[in-house]
Formats: sequence, structure tokens, C-alpha cells
Amino acid sequence: MTEHKNIYGALCAAQAEFGKVQKGSTNPAFKSRYADLADVAGVVIPTLSAHGVAVLHYMVGEGDAMAMRTEFVHATSESRVSCDVPLIVDRNNMQGMKSATTYAKRIGLESLSGVAPDTDDDGNAAAKAPPAPRQQAPAKISAEQYQQITDLIERTASDEAKLCAYWKVAELHDLTAQQADQTVAMLTKKLGAE
Repeated sequence: MTEHKNIYGALCAAQAEFGKVQKGSTNPAFKSRYADLADVAGVVIPTLSAHGVAVLHYMVGEGDAMAMRTEFVHATSESRVSCDVPLIVDRNNMQGMKSATTYAKRIGLESLSGVAPDTDDDGNAAAKAPPAPRQQAPAKISAEQYQQITDLIERTASDEAKLCAYWKVAELHDLTAQQADQTVAMLTKKLGAE
């Protein structure tokens, strides 16, 4: 282990040695590759460890103000740096929490270490392209549309999970108003064919 006076000296030395973060995972929804937590940690943690720096992740805050704290702690001086990433949980279950904490850990590691994936395709494309006009988010499904769809699902014995998979959403509440209208039309047609 290389000795350093404090976290800053250790981090400076480690940054000179970090390798490239490879995009080792595939996102099937967008047909793209990305660096997941294991890809980033595999580059950052062993190098920091060789310079006497421990990596900690733990949750801070409470309620809707929860965050994942990533902390680099220097073993001999106990000096430290940290980064808090807000936990944005899109589903109220353990899978949603796990997803949010995993993303937050990766963001924290990237932020404190300064590493980045081997190529930033999105960044390169954004630098070349003129700024896109700001678009208003599509309208979300209304309560009336939701009720109409759930009634039609029951009446046609349709599979809600398959319907969500078709639209690439986690649940019916994630549909846009336009998708909801199309879903009502599909299910009504199915009902008429029975």
C-alpha cells in the first residue's frame, strides 16, 4: 500500500492510475451499452485500496429526503470526502429501492473518483447536435382512462403484465394518455371480436 499524507494525496495518485471504465452491460430497452456499478467499482475500488482509501456507501436523511452517501476515507489520516446522491425511487417496493441505491452508488463513485465510461456516446452526440427544442412531457393516463382499461382487461381476460411489456412500462399508471387511448381501442376491438 502506498502511503499518503491525506485523502487528497491518495486520491490524486489513484486518479493517475484509474483505468478506463468499460461498458460491460446492455440495456435491451434502448439497445445500448452502459457501465454498471460493478464496472465502475472494478476500476475505482482496487486502485483506491492500493492507496489506502476505503470506499463506503450508506443511506442518509429520512422520508422523501433520503440519499446514498458515497464516502472515501483515508486509512491513516482518517481524512475523507463524500458525495450525497438523492434516492429517486420510482416504485414503492424493494426492487425500486435497490435500483435507486445501485444507481446512486455508481453516480457517487463516478463523481468522487472522476472516472467516466470509455466513451460518452450521448455526450459526443450532444456536443455535435444543436440543442433540441424543449418539448412538453406527454400527458399521463387519466383516472378515467385507467378505469376503462382495467375494466376492459377484466372483460377480455387480457394479461396486464403483457400489456405493460408491450408499452415498455412497469405498470398501467406509467402509460401516457395517447398510449391509454390506443390501449382502449385495442381492447375494445378484442372485446368486439369475441
